[in-house]
Amino acid sequence: MTRLRRARTAELTTAELAAVRRLLFGAFGGRFNEHDWEHTLGGVRVLVAGERSLATGYVEGVATREDRRGLGLATLVMAEAGKVVEEGYELGALGDGTGIPGFYQRLGWETWQGPTWAAGPDGPVRTADEDGSILVLRTPATGSLDPTGPITCDWRAGDVW
Repeated sequence: MTRLRRARTAELTTAELAAVRRLLFGAFGGRFNEHDWEHTLGGVRVLVAGERSLATGYVEGVATREDRRGLGLATLVMAEAGKVVEEGYELGALGDGTGIPGFYQRLGWETWQGPTWAAGPDGPVRTADEDGSILVLRTPATGSLDPTGPITCDWRAGDVW
């Protein structure tokens, strides 16, 4: 039986954090760097849709060890992550790096169809490379949302999305 656990970064032991770090760096095969690791630790991402700012739970650093793939573990983790988003945020967001068409969509996530931006230190910065790879999860608190409009994330070092 597979157990799911919710834990904030502060609730994880040093050994658990080290194991998660090894998993992420190994699972992404060189496409995961120190900035990506920092982004997976704690915090809340806030996105802006149109003129409206939404408290957003941003999902990052989900990976499955190669010998455990195909067992539905990522589906279980994402279903639980969706519950966390629905219980505590107005919107969920993630950048799709799976390469598995429809993986997140079958769990209720929808591809953002509009242009992507980041709120840079000197003003808005277009992130066209992210267009079509950002997904959102509506919650009961989302309200009206046009997925063809622009969406903006906060600025941070490394990959902003």
